[in-house]
Amino acid sequence: MPPRPSSQTATSQRREQALADLERLSRQWQSDNDPFTRLGRRLSTTLELKQLIAIFAEELASVIPYDSLTYQHRLEDLPIEVAFGRGGNHKCEYRLNLEGQDYGLLRIFRRMRFAEQELTVIEQLLGSAIFAIRNACQFETVRRAALTDVVTGVPNKRAFEDALRRETCLAERHGTHCALILCDLDHFKRVNDTHGHQVGDQILRIAALAIQDATRRTDAVFRIGGEEFGILLPHVGDRECELVAERIRQTISDITLDAHNETVRVTASAGYGLQNSGETADSWFRRTDQALYRAKSEGRNCTRAAATATITGRTEPDGSSRLSSS
Repeated sequence: MPPRPSSQTATSQRREQALADLERLSRQWQSDNDPFTRLGRRLSTTLELKQLIAIFAEELASVIPYDSLTYQHRLEDLPIEVAFGRGGNHKCEYRLNLEGQDYGLLRIFRRMRFAEQELTVIEQLLGSAIFAIRNACQFETVRRAALTDVVTGVPNKRAFEDALRRETCLAERHGTHCALILCDLDHFKRVNDTHGHQVGDQILRIAALAIQDATRRTDAVFRIGGEEFGILLPHVGDRECELVAERIRQTISDITLDAHNETVRVTASAGYGLQNSGETADSWFRRTDQALYRAKSEGRNCTRAAATATITGRTEPDGSSRLSSS
């Protein structure tokens, strides 16, 4: 009769079998190709809200045809809008709620009416996605808090630097173009010294709102220094940028604030510049900053255009050519 396995050997064998079963389950989860498993697998790869909506849109399209999909939400009073496709006169609409919290509005459009079976699958897919969307919204809220100026409520210098680099990368990859305006309140130290920092903070808040009112929803306003603001304007030309910069300057000059029976007024100087093809974010910023400096040195309360960047070719050790800017 063969010897009976010891208790330790049996435990080890059970352990190995359990681990093998887990490995098989993991491989199966990775390889299963039904839309629900695939959606869950892809949703676990990111906390970026817009990317999650894009993943949901792709997986939904693989099982239910539609013409367009939109998602709208507000986080910290800032809008988030995502849209895919165009058209469709029939619509199904879902307010995404979880545990009493609102996580946005999803609309799906197409030319043909949705069948009940299709609506059931859409709702089941949303049930699989809602927790990932909730987590992404919470992550975005925390991230925006870290990137928001506490005085004005607009994005701060760190957010501005990230956005400037992002626009530069988009220009390199897709040939898009963007304009930058730098706006500085004139003699702002005098406001703080004469009326106090509370009044100064009020002026900054009013100025931030004025700049937002003078720009489009697609433009981005940042506080990048004590009394300096940066504005990024996608898809505008030189003349349009100049008009916006002038509108901002004029809007700020119209600001009045009553403080201790005195009327406080401010003016602003502005510099603006379009990014040139092949130009780095640092070069783009420096050129625009120099335009702002000229506006300051030439009397303030005026707008100046950035000089054109000089783009030169530089040969790399491997013989390839790389663009640089000066």
